[in-house]
Amino acid sequence: MVQTREISKTFYDQKRGEVHAVERVSIEARPGSIFGILGVNGAGKTTLLRMLSTVIQPTHGSASVNGFDVVTDSEKVRASIGFLSNSTALYGRLSATEMLAYFGSLYGLSGALLKERLAFVTEKLQLYEFKDRLCDKLSTGQKQRVSIARAILHDPPVLFFDEPTAGLDVVTSQTIMEFIEEQRDHGRTVVFSTHVMSEAERLCDEIAIIHDGSICGHGSLQALLDNTSEKRLEAAFLKIIGYEAKVTA
Repeated sequence: MVQTREISKTFYDQKRGEVHAVERVSIEARPGSIFGILGVNGAGKTTLLRMLSTVIQPTHGSASVNGFDVVTDSEKVRASIGFLSNSTALYGRLSATEMLAYFGSLYGLSGALLKERLAFVTEKLQLYEFKDRLCDKLSTGQKQRVSIARAILHDPPVLFFDEPTAGLDVVTSQTIMEFIEEQRDHGRTVVFSTHVMSEAERLCDEIAIIHDGSICGHGSLQALLDNTSEKRLEAAFLKIIGYEAKVTA
């Protein structure tokens, strides 16, 4: 379970003053479902996920992940989650296997259990052909598969995916979406942020539309379509955020 209660994050910018990146957001993601956070670039999606993963602390409000408060129980939250984005960093001078073993040790895995989990993710994500290759030498798609392996190595109950298909080819994107669906089917709590409408339509059981840091639409895909009298999510999304097309002569 992932819950937020009016969580907010305010930054200070020298030119703009106070910037409300996330403002009074309340969501609830349940096990065995994919909760989608849909918004344009800069809407606040990544800031929200960074607070949920304890990378940054909220300015106001509260949140819990797997029953643990993100501020007072941050270490337990980190042990409960896997986080994947299109910019997850890999150590270029380590091979794929070496990097996974290193992070496995950080997760507290060792000995036979670590070997078992390494074998599992190598098989699951088909890392065999490049498992001994330096991460610097991997393709973008191969790096993303290693990043997925890193995210699930410790078998976490909660998974965060922050625009994980950005910059990937259609085949690799398909693999990642199939993996996300499988994790839902295995009962994990999945929070998935994207600005790609087709991904949200395919994956999400529930969608929160975030714009300028605030939730402006929330519900199932069908509910969002019904509430806007639209037939496609893209049209419903644009109506909800108040976008008006500019027509030029």
